[in-house]
Amino acid sequence: TRPLMTGNVAIWMLFLPILRASCRSSSVFHSKSLLKLNTKLSRGLRQQTPASSSPARKRYTRQQVYSSAAALSKPRFPSLIVFDLDNTLWTPELYQLRRFQRGNTIPVAHRDVKLFPAIHSILQSIRDDVDKKGKSSLFANTKFAVASRTSSIEWAHDLLQQFQLYDFFDYIEIFPADKKQHFANLKSKSGIEYHDMLFFDDARDGKYGNCEPVSDLGVLAVHCPNGIYEQNIWNRALHVYSDWYKEKPAATIIEWDGTVNTRQRKALYPSARYSGTIQMINREKKFGFIRYGDRSTKDLFFHFSSLPVGVFLEIGDEVSFSVTHDNRKGKDAASEVALKKMNDVDGDTVDMKVFSMNLPFAALLANGYKTLETRNGTMFTPYKEGTKMLLHVGQRIYPDGDRHVDVMRSGGLDDDEILELKSLPHGYGKGMAVAIVEIGKTYATTLEERCDPEFQRRVAAFGEDSGVRATEIRRVEYLEKGVRISGRGGVFKASVDKSIIPSGWLD
Repeated sequence: TRPLMTGNVAIWMLFLPILRASCRSSSVFHSKSLLKLNTKLSRGLRQQTPASSSPARKRYTRQQVYSSAAALSKPRFPSLIVFDLDNTLWTPELYQLRRFQRGNTIPVAHRDVKLFPAIHSILQSIRDDVDKKGKSSLFANTKFAVASRTSSIEWAHDLLQQFQLYDFFDYIEIFPADKKQHFANLKSKSGIEYHDMLFFDDARDGKYGNCEPVSDLGVLAVHCPNGIYEQNIWNRALHVYSDWYKEKPAATIIEWDGTVNTRQRKALYPSARYSGTIQMINREKKFGFIRYGDRSTKDLFFHFSSLPVGVFLEIGDEVSFSVTHDNRKGKDAASEVALKKMNDVDGDTVDMKVFSMNLPFAALLANGYKTLETRNGTMFTPYKEGTKMLLHVGQRIYPDGDRHVDVMRSGGLDDDEILELKSLPHGYGKGMAVAIVEIGKTYATTLEERCDPEFQRRVAAFGEDSGVRATEIRRVEYLEKGVRISGRGGVFKASVDKSIIPSGWLD
């Protein structure tokens, strides 16, 4: 509505090719928009540049062009852009490379695992956008992160190094758990709100879905089932984010075909009581999520302040709760959370705490060789000495390159003895609870302590491979028979037949 300043017109003329390139890849902008823009620019030039005059040309750096154009159009860029790894950044998924586990080798980047073609151009364009001072013109306030739930943790870290991407990412969260936990960590470490994040993932919904649960947090999710195989996926997501940010509706997903879907959640009534199961807990931040209802309902946030005094919740606990609406955040949350007693009518079952480990370490613990379990997280910290838990065997083999064998050999064991200790008896296997364990104290360790030969033998791992928190294993005994249980991250609960518990453990 007001004449453009000559300087700004010059900036727009320089910026116009960039806009044209962006518009060609966008399904929202059309040729009419470009025509109007050209008309306004021409009109602005005619109004401010007399035909008889020849104004001196002013040279603009690329940084000035971008910053001035951004000031006029005010596009909104995410503060944090998060990528999944398997089938999003690269292919194939790491669990498909079992042959490397059997051969105790590590996948090689660009040969066994390859980045999607568009990833090369996207990352290169971001790097090219960095000026000589180390500041990015378009992404000056944007950080980048990885959020992966792969169990092949060491492989994932190693491949990021091989692809020379490790230093590109500001935050890296790789561990097998509900991806809400990854984003809770990212929010805590970065201080960035969920609505300031953009997330790319190939898994949308269902048991292994990530887009839906993460979008419920308020993150804008991009579903890319075939990975980021073309540049348009990236361009479209950035454009949609800028428009979506005006209202920031939760539970929004950019679908694979470019449509934007904001799910309507079922109405919850404050006067009603609901039942659900504890799905995730962050004890350090004192909050968690409750899973309830059917697949159309999403996990509900709760804070520890909504719990009765003295109540200690664990993953898998059944609870009842009411619902309140946080007008400031525009979200529902669970309130008046109460622990429900699980049915034990006939007295033949018992509720047990369970934790999961992969082979060979699960067998080493069950066979009594491994007497220390180390973790970087705080999984065992809340539990007092003497707590009894079931040991569950995961579905995969932990890929440590047989370094545990070197540790065991250093203790004087021969190969036959090692093979026996890392094997489970007949009838006990993956996906089963196989033993009952009594834990001792949990304590923090230093690298020097972890490198002590005796400590390494008790953990069955070298010091640099061990977690910083050690938990003592006081005693362990095989169950009367293996029992199939669905594994989860952290410590969870399961109801099992009392007859499988060895004598003396329930006294």
